[in-house]
Amino acid sequence: MDKIYAMKLFIRVAELESFSRAAESLRLPKGSVSRHIQALENQLRTQLLHRTTRRVQLTQDGMVYYERAKDLLSNLEELDGMFQHDPGSLSGILRVDMPVAMAKNLVIPHLPAFVQQYPGIEIELSSSDRLVDVIREGFDCVVRVGTLKDSGLIARPLGKLSLINCASPDYLARFGYPETPEDLATHALVYYAVNTGVRPQGFEIYSNNTTRWVTAGGILTVNSTETYHAACVAGLGIIQAPRIGVKEALRSKKLVEILPQYRAQPMPVSLIYPHRRNLSRRVHLFMEWLTGVMKTWVE
Repeated sequence: MDKIYAMKLFIRVAELESFSRAAESLRLPKGSVSRHIQALENQLRTQLLHRTTRRVQLTQDGMVYYERAKDLLSNLEELDGMFQHDPGSLSGILRVDMPVAMAKNLVIPHLPAFVQQYPGIEIELSSSDRLVDVIREGFDCVVRVGTLKDSGLIARPLGKLSLINCASPDYLARFGYPETPEDLATHALVYYAVNTGVRPQGFEIYSNNTTRWVTAGGILTVNSTETYHAACVAGLGIIQAPRIGVKEALRSKKLVEILPQYRAQPMPVSLIYPHRRNLSRRVHLFMEWLTGVMKTWVE
């Protein structure tokens, strides 16, 4: 049995809490993954995983072995790459998640340069507005926009996105230009919420280090940034969005900035990843590259 290989399989199963998901992510048969981990447990003479029909969980011994195995594999990978200065020698899968607009408008246009420099790195790029579970879903790093909750992960601040208020020319022709926040009582907002069923507070104004909310009308709530922008272009209401995300719509006159003196608080952008001791060289290089690319977007 290749113990190092079995460790890698065990770590992926533990993080995804599923033999099926681990096998799928590694493009291996489920039976093969199961056999390797069973052989590892037999050699260690202890049970590492509790197996049920719904999920897989670490045993007490499994928790200890998981942490030590991650440190060991991280150190081995660092040793393997210590004297490799050729970028083409790097290989492996890199799993990343980020918002749709960022992937589409920023990362994908710049990605060919990274791929050309590191041809051996295979990238799995997830892009959605959903907050993924970094550890359980096996991501190496994710980009988050907005205030972070305490997750026990490492967060690297990348900057902030300035927010502006927008409406379509058609909407403004029908309902007029609001000149003060109080005017919004007779206007419609398009509301954005990651989880539907919870309506946001309203129109946000940030000044003198204080945030206040103004009540406004509106009947539409969406949970996708692309739908949010599309609804505004269609004349369904006013939105508050990062300037970079609506830059093209402003340039083509599909959207118009309104109430420039009443803006929401800039949104922080952060790079989230597991403990730095477990970072492989390919993850470290990608994060450094992404940090440089993000400088064109953030303040």
